[in-house]
Amino acid sequence: MASIFTRIINGEIPCYKVAEDENHFAFLDINPVSKGHTLVVPKREVSYIFDLSEKEYIDLQLFAKKVAHGLQQAMPCARIGEAVIGLEVPHTHIHLVPITTEADMNFSHKLSLPAEEMQQIAERISAAVAPYLK
Repeated sequence: MASIFTRIINGEIPCYKVAEDENHFAFLDINPVSKGHTLVVPKREVSYIFDLSEKEYIDLQLFAKKVAHGLQQAMPCARIGEAVIGLEVPHTHIHLVPITTEADMNFSHKLSLPAEEMQQIAERISAAVAPYLK
C-alpha cells in the first residue's frame, strides 16, 4: 500500500506544496513545529533514507538545500534546521524547520494553523524557492 506521502505526491490527498522537480516533492507539514516547517521527500517511495542509492541521497539533499534557501528568505528565522527522523511515515523525508533557537526543533511541540494561513505560507515559500529550481 502506498504511503501517505506517495498519495500526496500523486494528488490523492491535498497538501500545501512548496516545490517540486522530476524526482522530489516539498510540502508543508500539517503539524508543524514552527511556521514554514516543510517536508522534502523523494517521489520514489523508500522507507529508510540510508536505503536510497548514493545518487538519490545526494540529489535529495541538494533539492532540500534549494528549498531551504527559499524557505529562509520567506520565513523570519536565524537558520533552517534539518532533521531526519523517519519513524512516523515509512517514506524517506527530511524536515526543514525555520529556527531562531534550538528549542524551535522540539518535535513534541506542534502548532495548529488555520488552512488560510497554511496556504499563504506555502505560496510565500513557493515563490521564494522558485528561482533556486531553475
